[in-house]
Amino acid sequence: MKNKILVIAGPTAVGKTSLSIELAKALDGEIVSADSMQIYKGLNIGTAKPTDSEKNGVPHHMLDICTPEQRFSVAQYVKLANSAIEEIINRNKTPIVVGGTGLYIDNLIYDNDFGELNVDVDLREELTAIAREKGGEYLLNQLLEFDPEYAAKLHPNDIKRIVHAIEIYRTTGKTQSEMIALSRKKPSRYSFLYAVLDCSSRSILYERINKRVDIMMEEGLLDEARAVIRSDWYSISTASQAIGYKEFEPYFNGTSSLDDCIELLKQHSRNYAKRQLTWFRNKKEAKFYFVDTEENLKSRIMSDFFKENQ
Repeated sequence: MKNKILVIAGPTAVGKTSLSIELAKALDGEIVSADSMQIYKGLNIGTAKPTDSEKNGVPHHMLDICTPEQRFSVAQYVKLANSAIEEIINRNKTPIVVGGTGLYIDNLIYDNDFGELNVDVDLREELTAIAREKGGEYLLNQLLEFDPEYAAKLHPNDIKRIVHAIEIYRTTGKTQSEMIALSRKKPSRYSFLYAVLDCSSRSILYERINKRVDIMMEEGLLDEARAVIRSDWYSISTASQAIGYKEFEPYFNGTSSLDDCIELLKQHSRNYAKRQLTWFRNKKEAKFYFVDTEENLKSRIMSDFFKENQ
């Protein structure tokens, strides 16, 4: 099973954490997180980072690897995650990549290394400043002019990826879509099962999301959000865009009720889940599994994993 990895992807609140830990126990595996916000120290409840008890003794990698004020790129993720996977394989364990950040997963399993050359820090700062002044929609419209294919995949709030795509084009003369196409011509270093968890209906997934937000509130999300928003780095950090924190700013500012902010968080989480599913449905290798209707889901994924890697 050399260079064979299992990927457990899917939208927020679908149940990736619990199932992946069950699979790790059964496959003698270790988990490599693919979550762009769980990399940050101190962002715990709002990012649904697994607790020590939830990990149940299963080693986890790519959690708490940097502080929120630090810059962290996709290329850095791929480099560190590849290193973790290599170490896991060398211990004769099964690497299980788990998360909902499709960009991280795709760059890892397809061995993409595009877009990190010739980084122009001044250009990046200029574009970020434009986004702050004129909004993400303005920059997204710019991207749409020369890379409509990639722009169609992005939300106006996804400032980091919009800026990155424009930066690539201005520094290399190639669009993000062209870079992706070129990188896909390389064979992946891994053989993998790309398992995407979903629910049989959107309403069931949304119920799960709403319930998880309620649980987060019980676990102390409000205090965590207060600490995050009042931190010195909040206004300049990518982590400030994490769903689970910025929704409470109106409450702390006295311009909105707590109940309204909680409802906003649920709405943003549902919207994010929809975007995640759109991303994963565009992956031809992805195989979908319904967590609420399929019996023996763990056994089926294990069976498919072994078939995929024969």
